[in-house]
Amino acid sequence: MLKVAKFGGSSCASAEQFQKVKNIIMQDRGRRYIIVSAPGKRNAKDTKVTDLLYKLYDAVEQDGDAEGILKKIQKRYQDIIDGLGLDFSLSEDFQNIFDNLKSGAGKDYAASRGEYLNAKLMAAYLGFQFIDAVNCIEFNDDRSCNFKETEDKIKKQLEGVDYAVIPGFYGADQNGHTITFTRGGSDVTGSLIAAGINADLYENWTDVSGFLVADPRIVKNPEVIDYITYKELRELSYMGAGVLHEDAIFPVRKEGIPIQIKNTNRPEDHGTMIVANTLKKPRFTITGVTGKKDFCSINIEKAMMNSEIGFGRKVLSVLEDCGISFEHLPSGIDTMTLVIHQEELEKYEQKVLQGIQRAVNPDLIELESDIALIAVVGRGMKSSRGVAGRVFSALAHEYINIKMIDQGSSEYNIIIGVRNEDFENAIRAIYNMFVLSAS
Repeated sequence: MLKVAKFGGSSCASAEQFQKVKNIIMQDRGRRYIIVSAPGKRNAKDTKVTDLLYKLYDAVEQDGDAEGILKKIQKRYQDIIDGLGLDFSLSEDFQNIFDNLKSGAGKDYAASRGEYLNAKLMAAYLGFQFIDAVNCIEFNDDRSCNFKETEDKIKKQLEGVDYAVIPGFYGADQNGHTITFTRGGSDVTGSLIAAGINADLYENWTDVSGFLVADPRIVKNPEVIDYITYKELRELSYMGAGVLHEDAIFPVRKEGIPIQIKNTNRPEDHGTMIVANTLKKPRFTITGVTGKKDFCSINIEKAMMNSEIGFGRKVLSVLEDCGISFEHLPSGIDTMTLVIHQEELEKYEQKVLQGIQRAVNPDLIELESDIALIAVVGRGMKSSRGVAGRVFSALAHEYINIKMIDQGSSEYNIIIGVRNEDFENAIRAIYNMFVLSAS
């Protein structure tokens, strides 16, 4: 079974974690292509190497204490080297990095060096070949990934290579300039490599034993999701579930490759298997519940709105002219509600209100702030009666008022709006209704 295994920052934070990674890889030689992040935090007070590299870049640009910061970064890697007892040096690489930054290599280049150095170190430790991501991942001029060229490059670079370590998080444009994905982008690198070599499985190793039904910072000891579909994961990731970068789904989904989320510290745990489809019945009616705070709504009322051709287009064109996207658009016969990130609207509040007034001449426009959106997601919801009613009952029991509700036509998710101050209680209430009461 051909596997691509990606190890996150917490899995690569110290010599002890490196040893765990090696044990995992050597237990299954199907794990042939390894993607690594930069070293993460070793404890709550520690600093991620990527954050130190951003500080290094700023110090070089502003004539700060760049050498002092560079020494801190060097020590992080040297501690790992010494802890593993390796006869290996990154001194020349650090000198090149410092010289390149002083020559204007750029912020993306600086941020990418954490993965670059860690991959070189991991390759030396495992005895695998190191392959630089700039030779595998190609970006377009707009910083989007060029999937066709990337696929071709991956096949070319890995042809005849039995075992390799590849740094995550970055690639290069056509001119050879280093470009990074957004934070957590090593997940995307692993997905692209898996798709490029037609892997049987993409393993994503982190510090939790899979996706959880709810945020453990809100719900105590939430259940792990055993199996989840790409569609469910997309809904949960978009609304805040952060175990996997949401863009990591697309390359492997196209090739039908499953993703398995595993815990480096508990490798015996099953974790979460992410698949296109499955006959396995979910343990609970819902797969997960998550959400985000700080939205606002624009409530528009106008008699006979539903018979006015182009009404919705005119309203949305006002947002488009201001460069604002909307999250949800619940509507009635004579009402329409735009749910928007509060921070986005605040910049253009009066321009938007004036634009809507001129565009459709509504009877009433109302604004409401400090709204939290909660997504209740699950393939089991489609075949279960009364899901919405149970959600309402759970929230009513906690005296939580629902500001809005929007259900997708696929019946995979229900979006609920509540006050920011009710967000955590609402998550707990829904979890208790669908998970604790079913356990």
